[in-house]
Amino acid sequence: MVAWVVGAGLLLGLLGTVLAGVVLRTGWVPPWNRRHVTRPWLFGAGILMASLGNVLMGLEYFGVLPEVSWEVRFFVGNGVIWAGVLLIGASQVLPLLRTAPPHGKPPHPTV
Repeated sequence: MVAWVVGAGLLLGLLGTVLAGVVLRTGWVPPWNRRHVTRPWLFGAGILMASLGNVLMGLEYFGVLPEVSWEVRFFVGNGVIWAGVLLIGASQVLPLLRTAPPHGKPPHPTV
């Protein structure tokens, strides 16, 4: 029974990794997050970290990765996931980045 749960988490982690690659490559944000995300790069990096944490935990459970103590698995896996969650939160809380106008041109036409 546990293998199905871990396998589902591993599959969701792989899907999240693909989504993170799309966000980092193109800047595309899923429609349900567009209103909240102000920095797509941070959003993509956060999804990548959280997804890789799930993938690493699943691969270790199935014996693909070398055996390490449970403390290392617990703290490293959860640390990576929580770092990703914090990056996702920062992508929604930080103010929108505005691009500076080219040098020599005023930001708005003068009247």
